[in-house]
Amino acid sequence: MKVLHINGPYPLQTNTFLLFGNAGHAAVIDPAADAQEYLNALKKENATLTHIFLTHGHHDHVGAVAALRRETGAKLYMNDADAKQFHMTPDFVYTDGEEIDVDDMCFQIIFTPGHTPGSTCLLCDDLLFSGDTLFAGDIGRCDLEGGNYDTMLKSLAKLCKTVQIDAQVLPGHAEFSTMKSEKKNNQYLQF
Repeated sequence: MKVLHINGPYPLQTNTFLLFGNAGHAAVIDPAADAQEYLNALKKENATLTHIFLTHGHHDHVGAVAALRRETGAKLYMNDADAKQFHMTPDFVYTDGEEIDVDDMCFQIIFTPGHTPGSTCLLCDDLLFSGDTLFAGDIGRCDLEGGNYDTMLKSLAKLCKTVQIDAQVLPGHAEFSTMKSEKKNNQYLQF
């Protein structure tokens, strides 16, 4: 597995990730940058994009979805609650706890509502793609439409129980972290 970090446009600079499997297939998480950046990277790696994973449906995480679906035929995966709220039509909806394989990569789906009704984290090996659920030293906003602080706290407790390894936390914005550091230092994870 090879992971490429691509930033979305200024000022939000969403963290997006393009992951390459060992058999020439690729998956993208929260494609917010210009679609051509992903297409160029796919060409360079001689890979075919097959999966588009969304952590949630906010506009700053989905900017290249339509173009990538059109150009590559990749299938869109997201939670049904966010698909409804943001009027999106995924090819597949997540089931909490399911595992989705892309070549040698296995993505475990962890339903973590709070930032949005359908917020989802994806765990792949020792990488936790946390979207806007968990940040380095912070959590995502809960005051936007569909957000709920109490639900977020329950989701964070679930995330801590589910992710027992010291995964690298790759959030939707800002710096990366680790689960060990977040469990020790993030005030919202002190259960």
